[in-house]
Amino acid sequence: MALRSTACVLLRAAVDAGLKHHARGLRCSAVLGHRSPPLGPMPNEDIDWTQLDSLEKYRSYTRYVRAAEEADRRDVWWKTWRKYREEETKEGILPYQRPSRKTEVKERKKVMQENKKNPEMERDNRLRTFRISLDRVKTQWEKTNGPFHIQRLAEHYRIYQDLFPMAYFVPRVMLHVAYGDDSSAVVHFGNHLTPSQAAQAPQIRFEAEENSLWTLLLTSPDEHLLDGEQEYLHWLVGNIPGNAVTSGEEICHYISPFPARGTGFHRYAFILFKQNGPVDFSADVRPAPCYCLKHRTFRTFDFYRRHQDVITPAGLAFFQCQWDQSVTRTFHELLNMREPVFEYNRPPVYHPPQKKYPHGQPLRYLDRYRDGAQNTYGIY
Repeated sequence: MALRSTACVLLRAAVDAGLKHHARGLRCSAVLGHRSPPLGPMPNEDIDWTQLDSLEKYRSYTRYVRAAEEADRRDVWWKTWRKYREEETKEGILPYQRPSRKTEVKERKKVMQENKKNPEMERDNRLRTFRISLDRVKTQWEKTNGPFHIQRLAEHYRIYQDLFPMAYFVPRVMLHVAYGDDSSAVVHFGNHLTPSQAAQAPQIRFEAEENSLWTLLLTSPDEHLLDGEQEYLHWLVGNIPGNAVTSGEEICHYISPFPARGTGFHRYAFILFKQNGPVDFSADVRPAPCYCLKHRTFRTFDFYRRHQDVITPAGLAFFQCQWDQSVTRTFHELLNMREPVFEYNRPPVYHPPQKKYPHGQPLRYLDRYRDGAQNTYGIY
């Protein structure tokens, strides 16, 4: 009643003020303020709260769990959390939802029962001659717990905090990166590589559908020489058809890592984005060749926010790099600039003026001044 009277007052005030065209809008706003009636019975509506003692007791935890499971499976008119997650997953680009713990345990028990019925496996297990293929274990790990383990490693190395502030993603697509003609230098998740090993563009491998499009990014959050919030772009390829990286649109060509001398290890992250369709990267194109640090200044967060409606991060791999001799050649020959060196020059050790007749000093007192500019008065 109070809301209805308020709406009438607003309508009357609008008409008096000459706002006839806006009176309908005010009435609609007032009507929208009403709470719509429920579409069906509310939860526990049939329970008489005045006579709670007369309700049936469960008498055991098993009966309570069974009743809770039946109530959970019952169709209701309101949207439960499970229905909300299912609709969100169907609309997403990467339709994957981790099964519940109960489902995983049930599937594991089923596999164990099948293995126990296998006489050959039982005999090998008893004789301790049973062997497990590591490739099979790795494949199973990539499909189950691997993405979550990679996410924890990325959080440990602060990849998400520096590239995607206040956000993270689970790398569902396994990204395999290897440097060298023989793929001897493999990028894992935080391993150490030298700039000499990463001098040329790596070989990229990942599983992708035939008609899908992808974007590959290589950036370093620790390398910028002037601004700690900025990054240097090392490689950017967009509109990659399937997993053919060489057939994609090279927005910024590859350049080897160049961690400055004296700054320790730097992180280099490969991020794989899945596209909804073709993307226009004309605003991100760098001149070719691009050996200007100003043009390579980059920020992953701004890049993703600009294209967040059409790309989704799906894969991740990163390594660490420290200065070696190839970095000097990169600065001098490619970037055409003096190499920045961050070293701490220790000042000479201070000694107070020498006393001719020291009192209470040890016998090695004169050793401090033997090679100095001050006079040495002999041995006492």
